Amino acid sequence: MDNNMILRTIQFLLVATIVFMTGFILLHAKKNKINLFKRFGTGFWIGLVTDCLDALGIGSFATTTTFFKMTKLVDDDSKIPGTMNAVHNIPTLVQALCFILAVKVDMTTLLSMAIASIFGAVAGTRLTKNWKTSTVQLILGTLLICAACFTVFRLLTNPGDGLDESVTGLKGIWLVIGIVFNFLCGALMTIGLGNYAPELIFFSMLGLSPTIAMPVMMLNAAVVMTTSSIPFIKADRVNWTGFAGIVVGGVIGVIIAVLFLTNIPITVLKWLVVGVVIYTGVTMIKASRQASH
Repeated sequence: MDNNMILRTIQFLLVATIVFMTGFILLHAKKNKINLFKRFGTGFWIGLVTDCLDALGIGSFATTTTFFKMTKLVDDDSKIPGTMNAVHNIPTLVQALCFILAVKVDMTTLLSMAIASIFGAVAGTRLTKNWKTSTVQLILGTLLICAACFTVFRLLTNPGDGLDESVTGLKGIWLVIGIVFNFLCGALMTIGLGNYAPELIFFSMLGLSPTIAMPVMMLNAAVVMTTSSIPFIKADRVNWTGFAGIVVGGVIGVIIAVLFLTNIPITVLKWLVVGVVIYTGVTMIKASRQASH
């Protein structure tokens, strides 16, 4: 099977997964009498903004957490990681579908990274199953500050700038290191740390340009969200208020970013996101200490 056929197969699987997850969520909502359209408007603009930023490479988890806290859309902070993975799943699948054929990527790197992320997601979902709200607040707040630091590092050093796009994948020991790293990223995504910033820095340090890394990162995010969403939903670790709005707004946000915004300068926007995310991270850490006392 040549690379073209593999990519087409991946695209088919992404479309099939979108259909499956849509059906799974609708059936779950019907069975449990869940109103997916409550506070649709609030959810819509959150999805529109966060998934548009996600498609531009900024990521969605840190900004989504901030908007959840601002709007009080999620009533239990322990449900934030599960909610983010479930609600951004379909928009991220659409995003991966759009970008997977954009550049030439080594198939061994693409597939091995995705598989490692899946195993990481399984491990992460089980690890966090019985965590208390204060524990989630503390860890999520810390991870938000880490995400802000990753973003600052990217802004100050511009990793990957000038790298040759002829390097399309990792080889040998670097591939093994990449697999381990992606396993960790998959696990951390189930706790609430987005994978884009750390993966972009990691791949750039190993010689992959951001252009090559983006489809890999997007596919990783899509498979992690799909893998973790079902157990999160079954374990009642998802908040459903605004859910439909975020999904619809998210898909539209991805399409807008892909069609109209991929070439705009977003440095100022990234610095703004850093400030907001640090504030949210500190707020969550304070809340965890208050809850524990």
